[in-house]
Amino acid sequence: MVFEPLSAPHEPGSFFAWYKKVAEWGEPHNYNDPAFTTPTLRAWYHDMIKVFPAMNGPDATHDYDNSAITGYTCASTSIYCDFRWSEAETAYDHLRTLARKHRLGFFDVSDTGDVWLPGKDGAYAVAFRASS
Repeated sequence: MVFEPLSAPHEPGSFFAWYKKVAEWGEPHNYNDPAFTTPTLRAWYHDMIKVFPAMNGPDATHDYDNSAITGYTCASTSIYCDFRWSEAETAYDHLRTLARKHRLGFFDVSDTGDVWLPGKDGAYAVAFRASS
């Protein structure tokens, strides 16, 4: 999941409570459409779908044989991605690279629980992890 860094708490307990609330998907809009998220997240999304095309929403491809096809769930301040396991490692690296480029936070929901945040000095590093 990528997210707007200023929208999320930067303390582990509060961050995971925030994530749980976001993952209830209770906002009153279509979660398949990136139009409902921030300009920065939309820019990240448009870069992302060049390599990992959307399975859903207005940019959906119907090439379900493409192993890179990806589900995108777009909230107002975050985008959750679900990749095929065969693409997980490549997707992780690409997602994180683009998150850094766009200065977004990144939460590795499925694996390590790492939460990456951009620093003021341009650094991009793990701020904490689920086991913190």
